[in-house]
Amino acid sequence: MSLVVQKYGGTSLGNAERLQNVAKIIADTLEQNRVIVVVSAMSSYTKAEGTTSRLLEAGDLAISGGPFFRVLDLVEQSHFKALEDAISDPVIMEEVKEYIHEELRSLKAFLEAIHVINEISPRSQDLIIGTGERLSARLLSGVLKSYGIDSAYTDLSQSVDENASANHVDFYLECQKSFRKQMPEKQNEVPVLTGFFGFISGGIINRIGRGYTDLTAALIAAEMQAEELQVWKEVDGIFSADPRKVAGASVLDAISPAEAAELTYFGSEVLHPFTMERAIQSKVKIRIKNTFAPEKPGTLILPEGLNEENQEKRKNLNRTAVAVTTKNNIYTLNINSNRMLHSSGFIAKVFDVFRHHGVVIDLISTSEVNISCTVNDSERMDELIKDLEELGTVTVHGERAILSLVGEGMRTTPGTAGKMVSALAKEGINIEMITQGASEINISCVILQNQTSQALQAIHREFLENP
Repeated sequence: MSLVVQKYGGTSLGNAERLQNVAKIIADTLEQNRVIVVVSAMSSYTKAEGTTSRLLEAGDLAISGGPFFRVLDLVEQSHFKALEDAISDPVIMEEVKEYIHEELRSLKAFLEAIHVINEISPRSQDLIIGTGERLSARLLSGVLKSYGIDSAYTDLSQSVDENASANHVDFYLECQKSFRKQMPEKQNEVPVLTGFFGFISGGIINRIGRGYTDLTAALIAAEMQAEELQVWKEVDGIFSADPRKVAGASVLDAISPAEAAELTYFGSEVLHPFTMERAIQSKVKIRIKNTFAPEKPGTLILPEGLNEENQEKRKNLNRTAVAVTTKNNIYTLNINSNRMLHSSGFIAKVFDVFRHHGVVIDLISTSEVNISCTVNDSERMDELIKDLEELGTVTVHGERAILSLVGEGMRTTPGTAGKMVSALAKEGINIEMITQGASEINISCVILQNQTSQALQAIHREFLENP
């Protein structure tokens, strides 16, 4: 039997009904495949009410002297409510309840110590965050057992050497090897693993981001050579545009890794970039599925790129692009040289300033004496601008957005950029900056943020809807 790795986000596990729904999906998958499950911390419809956000809030309250224990009580109550409604077997229920209570009791004691020393290190924050996945993994494992599915709760929290650096070339390979060692020995058991896999220098959220559970699933899929990595979310798949803003947006049946990477970077919440990199390098297919509509096929990200069938389908639809997306809350910076440096020295000095402040550039356009670029890190803006002003005149504009059109077909289709500009011009939308990526499958431009919905609809009509 082939192996499928399934990652479930926090929303998929948010209450008893959703946990039971996930158990049914796993049971159905087991009819034809072996399954490994990776979970995020439980969440409701909003991240602010999710377990991870509440745990982080409890940490902040411990520092400020606030009632952190009340927040942890809310976490305990929500998990108790879910397990009592989802698990009918009294023995299993009591085992899971005792585990949850002990985990949160230990965390309360830890936060009391944090309150005394009045400091949270990145390592301490990771310890706090990791509690969420341990609770959800233990809870789902109990639900599966109550359904007669032999499951093994597997805690990956100690998988990483504390001295290991996420920047090291072998870091993720070492993680994969460690994960394999912790897999249950029985072939008929369904491992339910924590998305949190250990302490990361600098903190797991700061270094990897909130999508670290996606990365865990990808590393496991790569190491175990899974047939498919399934990422179960609350959407039907990857859309041609944000369906909340574009009524005609449709689910894409398949896309290439390059297209998925561009969409992820420029605003679509597709997958964490590290996730795709690890899975695709190991030739593992990735499928985005909807937990609340499991019968729908979802979107497949093909590791080898688009096959002949997909290419022919796009050709018949005359689709040079597959999706349009926006990245909001962008700032544009224009730096005009004071001409005290030669052009090469000017550009090098500007990049050194951005590197020094750790500010990432999204788009860039250069001439001999001018650099225009976009950034979204407003916290370091003042210090960044101060240093840039030593090199020339700096102007900054906020409330901007990046509009990106993505598609493999754009490589071989002349006139795409002109068509995009014309479509926006018809709507009275001004383009402040336009660039095409080196991959030639992404054309991005900067527009006013308050025009994003109008721009999305215009570009979608022009490129992605049938005539």
